[in-house]
Amino acid sequence: MEVFSLETSPPLSSERREKLRQLEADLGVSFEDMSLLNTALTHRSYVNENQTMAGGDNERLEFLGDAVLELCISDLLLQIHPDHTEGGLSKLRASMVNEQPLALLADTFRLGEYILLGKGEEISGGRTKPSILADAFEAILAALYLDRGFETVHRFVERIFVPLIGTDSEDPFYRDYKTALQEICQSRFKTIPRYTLLHEYGPDHEKIFHVRLTAAAFIAATGTGRNKKEAEQAAARKALEQIESMDDEP
Repeated sequence: MEVFSLETSPPLSSERREKLRQLEADLGVSFEDMSLLNTALTHRSYVNENQTMAGGDNERLEFLGDAVLELCISDLLLQIHPDHTEGGLSKLRASMVNEQPLALLADTFRLGEYILLGKGEEISGGRTKPSILADAFEAILAALYLDRGFETVHRFVERIFVPLIGTDSEDPFYRDYKTALQEICQSRFKTIPRYTLLHEYGPDHEKIFHVRLTAAAFIAATGTGRNKKEAEQAAARKALEQIESMDDEP
């Protein structure tokens, strides 16, 4: 039985297709059927405001993507933590397969820039809403699964998540500087931090990454690390120190 009908995919213009090619490059994957990726990035508000358009939103894909992600993460955790109890593994998985970390990962790929939103949702800041970003990320996983199969989506999840999974702790991986900064920026400044890779240098086995962070127009910091995530953590830590210094000012 067919799980997802391609006939529900919204129209895909040449301009939209070209834009999605850039997202493919950022994700490090390629779709044989680009309409699946397009559907994964179509919010229900866009469909509701375009009633005459023959197409569907990403909610069915999000439903499937949630299950695909949980299976991939479960498999990876079993491999990385062979000595963890069932309770420990469940705690780790729950910390990863939920809105907050998924929204952070979605922001890493700037998914908000690609989501098709209705005008009302656009005005209300839908491109930065964690729920919309997290749902789009899961929908993309489902689209990749349907388009290229489980092995491809598993490799993608492994590449994205394994660097974030601690090997000696059961603490949720997202309890970090980036998450703390994200929460502060959203609650106080109504925005989210942006990370830009400035440089990477050194041999493949000893690369160093240099990242710049900006947030709320007046917060800027840089960080270095052995991978992008480590560099982003360093930059987020400096940004938090900046905010704390501002709070201490009379």
